[in-house]
Amino acid sequence: MSRRALISVSKKDGIVEFAKKLEDLGYEIISTGGTYNLLKESGVKVIKVSEVTGFPEIMEGRVKTLHPKIHGGILAVRDKKEHLKDLNDHGIVPIDLVAINLYPFKETISREKVALEEAIENIDIGGPAMIRAAAKNYKYVTVLVDPVDYEKVIEEIKLYGDTKEETRFYLAAKAFGHTAFYDSLIYEYFREKTNMEFPKVITFAYEKVQDLRYGENPHQKAAFYKNPVKSYGIAECLQLHGKELSFNNINDANAAIELVREFSEPVAVAIKHTNPCGVAVGNSIYEAYLKAYEADPVSIFGGIVAFNRKVDVDTAKELVKIFLEIVIAPDFEEEALEILMSKKNLRVLKLKEGYYREFDLKKVEGGVLVQQKDEIDLDESSIKVVTKRAPTEKEMKDLKFALKVVKHVKSNAIVLAKDGVTVGIGVGQVNRIWPTEQAIKQAGERAKGSVLASDAFFPFPDVVEAAARGGITAIIQPGGSQNDQLSIEVADRAGIAMIFTGIRHFKH
Repeated sequence: MSRRALISVSKKDGIVEFAKKLEDLGYEIISTGGTYNLLKESGVKVIKVSEVTGFPEIMEGRVKTLHPKIHGGILAVRDKKEHLKDLNDHGIVPIDLVAINLYPFKETISREKVALEEAIENIDIGGPAMIRAAAKNYKYVTVLVDPVDYEKVIEEIKLYGDTKEETRFYLAAKAFGHTAFYDSLIYEYFREKTNMEFPKVITFAYEKVQDLRYGENPHQKAAFYKNPVKSYGIAECLQLHGKELSFNNINDANAAIELVREFSEPVAVAIKHTNPCGVAVGNSIYEAYLKAYEADPVSIFGGIVAFNRKVDVDTAKELVKIFLEIVIAPDFEEEALEILMSKKNLRVLKLKEGYYREFDLKKVEGGVLVQQKDEIDLDESSIKVVTKRAPTEKEMKDLKFALKVVKHVKSNAIVLAKDGVTVGIGVGQVNRIWPTEQAIKQAGERAKGSVLASDAFFPFPDVVEAAARGGITAIIQPGGSQNDQLSIEVADRAGIAMIFTGIRHFKH
């Protein structure tokens, strides 16, 4: 008795060759639509699904495979007498292999301004149903959703007369992943259209970009996945030069890109272990880089530098003077790129324009925390001067700059800035005074005349007292502590201007 294969694919890579090899191995091929036409034109003896079902394709192809003679043929348990009797009684021929991939929903919604009606028409119904049926019945049916598996299946059929059960189980798992990914894309699309922000259940669809050599540490396996539809930032950077990106490279580069996006003026951002170690704005990125480098010439070594302007020759010449892991920019002058490429292992990334607002996810054991990204801008009207002295225009400019930076520093976080440059950064301490002391110590003499930004309020006046001893002249913080008045009084006695924003920027 001949075996039967059902083939219906939107991605037709390798399908003709696969069908011909199945035919040579004694398989009868049934198909639909464009796949049927392609196989027939290519010389494959192919049968239309409508000939099998005895029912025509209707509703512009919306209904063609949803029929007992298809699903009964796929789902029949071959060693159950009742199933075999049903097959015989209803004239249903078993289907032993299903090769299907789905309507191009992802490709459709990836296009700008695609109409809702077109997106809906590219939601496959029969395809997922047949894939899931075949995967459920993997003990008897081989299911294929990826052309990469065609050759393995052919080789096993040649050797054993059928695929091995362990192979069918693997392909079934892959098939369920395929339909789950597909349905997740549809769900995300509809969820966004309905502004369903935190629904009762939530799924996210990501596809693999690459396997990584290891994770944060060499003993951890890792891979990188991206949003398949609306992907920007590090996931869409074009690597122009250098070694393959590592797990930590990708994580650090993402932190650099997120901070660079805070600024419209030319900026240079140096990142180490996801924390900024030097940030500066300037009239050009060359000027900004020199300032950012001088902000912390020790920590920048082995770090990542990102810009929001095209990298020119002068900047490139400075960048290659030290060891850096990555340089990121929206573009590079041709000669500047050649200079950077003289460093064999330096990774050079070109940043794609654009931005997609998505959830911020934090994995916890047994679950996931889902939140909006911290994208709130400082509202000028909500700024409250709480001290007798208001900040000068220059201080205010530096306070706003420092606040943009502290938002991207691990909590508890303190940033000192002067003249559009970070002069001291206190990172990730378990109380508020320690990062303050750390930032002041790093700044040294540069602390005098600088301003201070804090990601959260001061529980005690000790931060203001330390700021006064360091010569800091202005402070920006959220406010909201029970001891705010104590901090205000210390600031007034020291002549420090302090403003409250009402906005906290914890980053854990």
